[in-house]
Amino acid sequence: MEVPFLKLHGLGNDYVFLDLVSQSELAELDFAAFARSVSPRHTGVGSDGVILILGGDGDADLGMRIFNADGSEGEMCGNGVRCLMRYGYAQGYAPRVLGVRTRAGLIRGEVLAGGDVRVDMGSPRFEQSEIGFLGDGVLRDRHIAVQGHELLCSGVSMGNPHLVCFPGPDHDLRALALAAGPELERASFAPQRTNVEFVRVLGPGHLAMEVWERGSGRTQACGTGACASLVAAAWTGRGGRQADVELAGGRLHVEWSEEDDHVHMTGPASFSFRGTVAWPPGKDAEPW
Repeated sequence: MEVPFLKLHGLGNDYVFLDLVSQSELAELDFAAFARSVSPRHTGVGSDGVILILGGDGDADLGMRIFNADGSEGEMCGNGVRCLMRYGYAQGYAPRVLGVRTRAGLIRGEVLAGGDVRVDMGSPRFEQSEIGFLGDGVLRDRHIAVQGHELLCSGVSMGNPHLVCFPGPDHDLRALALAAGPELERASFAPQRTNVEFVRVLGPGHLAMEVWERGSGRTQACGTGACASLVAAAWTGRGGRQADVELAGGRLHVEWSEEDDHVHMTGPASFSFRGTVAWPPGKDAEPW
């Protein structure tokens, strides 16, 4: 069969989207296998994973499932949910102010004039048991040795697990993400693996971040990671409760409200292209 898809991205954090609202027959796909097939940059469509656009239920106008490039299913994706919200509003599936059901719960947001999307990411969690880490209490500024580097790292959940690390000023964040990210993703205290952020405070209200995403590797941006980084910087006394976060693909604005403890993320959601892919792959799908 020919599977129609959309390619959308938030600051270069790109996903193949399947619209199951208008194409319910796609529900029969093996989504994990599909993600592993289409995600590779050289032999597939090229993406950080696959996101399903689902119909709503109850308080939710729409639903969302995310499959990482390795086929594993994630709880949430900040850049992905912004794209889904903007697309859902443009298609008439949902109002400008909308709610999306995810494995991390109901996520609310608003499509702003000009196309940016502001998302209420909910409250961060710090207890290791709530993050999915082993151990009691919180993980805050723990010294972790990895690949010859000594890092200070903190655990934060934004509906999915994050290990936020603050390296010294001499470290190259991108090189560190590539070198240390794979090992930290599979840290002994993270049996379900974790996303890993490498963060530098550039000044008041200004952070830089590189990310190693669980199941996808280094990506251009990570919305939940930007939120976790802002929270970790404020929690450990390195920064305030709002900041512009510089990522490889661009900038997100993140605020951690003192009033309701919720984290709000604002950033773009962009369309790349649409197409079809033959499924399942194999000899029968070849055009010759």
